[in-house]
Amino acid sequence: MRLNVVCLGFAFVLGGCAWGSGKDWVQSPLPEEGSSSGGSSGGSGRPTSGGASMGARTIAGPKPQSDDEPRGAKATGDVLGVFRNTYYDFPSEKDFTGEKVPLMSASCAKIADVPRSFHDAVCVQGSGKLAAGQTVSFAKRDCSCALTCARTGQKICFEPLDAGRFPFGRGAAGLAIRPLVTVAADTAVLPLGTVIYVKEFDGLVLPGDSAPHDGCFVVEDRGGAVKGDHIDIFTGSPEVTRVVNQRLPSNQGVTVVRGVAKCERLKGA
Repeated sequence: MRLNVVCLGFAFVLGGCAWGSGKDWVQSPLPEEGSSSGGSSGGSGRPTSGGASMGARTIAGPKPQSDDEPRGAKATGDVLGVFRNTYYDFPSEKDFTGEKVPLMSASCAKIADVPRSFHDAVCVQGSGKLAAGQTVSFAKRDCSCALTCARTGQKICFEPLDAGRFPFGRGAAGLAIRPLVTVAADTAVLPLGTVIYVKEFDGLVLPGDSAPHDGCFVVEDRGGAVKGDHIDIFTGSPEVTRVVNQRLPSNQGVTVVRGVAKCERLKGA
């Protein structure tokens, strides 16, 4: 679930982007960054970049990118068009302080007492790490025993997971989500398991990466507010979200291509 508007973004304070094409979503309000899809059964309903989809997608046949296009290797594939871009990440309890509140499971058992600020972050992001090292991920919404999420107004219950198997949480495909590999999407547009190439990410150097990003992602998650031509990219940490938002601001729009040969390594991986 996410948000937007002039061309400057950051993981909790965002601006926006004027756009000459008349796409409504580029000018819609942009709440805080770092929210999205998520969760194991249809998404946590994280806030996303706000409202409208981009309308009918323009799907071209195989089309090589031209030399004068910005960042990105030449790649031949099916160009699906310009998609709304937002980001989500993985909060850690140790980074939060304040009043303690219960984090509840789907069976209404208390998982842990956590700072309210952490609860309000993880109920938006969908997954997080407890101070004890355990991973928790979205289990279901509308839990009568759960506290109301401050940003979404939803009552989210969580599931504790083995941090060894799910170091960053679990996506809607039931798999461990992966930083800068996993994207959440509207699965009516991009089904789970779809491998995509995002031209603007190709060559981007990000914190913690020894090599530039190759622009390849796979759809492993979804969210209640990720609708239409919209991808929500999992960054893995608030710091990476901040950096990505500075370089590729939320809701600026990114080019999504399917069927690029170099990204096929992610199929079934």
